[in-house]
Amino acid sequence: MKTGSILSIAICVTLLFAVSAGAQQSLVETVANGCKAEIDTYCKDVTPGEGRVLACLYAHGDKLSGKCEYALYDAAAQLERAVAALSYVVNECTDDLDQFCMGVAAGNGRLKDCLEKNDSKVSSRCKDAMKQVGLK
Repeated sequence: MKTGSILSIAICVTLLFAVSAGAQQSLVETVANGCKAEIDTYCKDVTPGEGRVLACLYAHGDKLSGKCEYALYDAAAQLERAVAALSYVVNECTDDLDQFCMGVAAGNGRLKDCLEKNDSKVSSRCKDAMKQVGLK
């Protein structure tokens, strides 16, 4: 894997805040388990959070094992699927979000909660999309 690819993966993985807490934990565990040796060797003094460990792994990209590279790739693939699912829901629910949730700030499940509070008025298209991706 090339260093540029690792940077792309690192950037993607830092977008974990766009997905649920459970999905975030799963992605973090995938990287932590797959890159344990590298983290213990090269990044042991790095304070976790805000992508610092991923930045450290990127800085040592030429020394990563195949196992670690695969863990980063796998986490990126999982994240890509989660982002695609969320994008699908947003596309299907745009009209509902505009109509019922205009003043609601994104994050921490507030938009999902808003749609659920307005369930009787939300379009079947939006409800179906949420159900298909496991948000309902």
